[in-house]
Amino acid sequence: MATARAEEIFNCTAEEFFKIISDYEKYPEFLTEVKSVKVYKNVGNTKEMEYHVSLIKTFKYKLKATEVPNKSIKFEFIGGDVFKTMNGSWTLKDQDGKCAVVYKVEASFGVFVPDAIAKPLVSANLPMMMTNLKKRIKKIYGK
Repeated sequence: MATARAEEIFNCTAEEFFKIISDYEKYPEFLTEVKSVKVYKNVGNTKEMEYHVSLIKTFKYKLKATEVPNKSIKFEFIGGDVFKTMNGSWTLKDQDGKCAVVYKVEASFGVFVPDAIAKPLVSANLPMMMTNLKKRIKKIYGK
């Protein structure tokens, strides 16, 4: 199982950050590898969605996200082309008018991928994702 973790401080409140990361269908507007996200089930604080992503090749997967508004999102793998499992979370905390964020993900692949390749595949996009989230915050909130 490959794991990745990122911690960042964002120039917005936890509420503002949560609004961005819980608006799944807008991910293609700022995450270039995400081609589309379709929420197909929305019950209470749980959403199920299908992602179409292009990294080296185009693939799709489904996730179930459980939200605690302005605090966290936990996601679990439902099914897809490439991954065997994928689980993770966003944890948010207000910190002096800013938002401290911890993002975690762990994944295994449906085909054999050596550990030396699996970990870089899972974590390679994290720096760009965090940079793009900072740009999104600036665009939406002017911060």
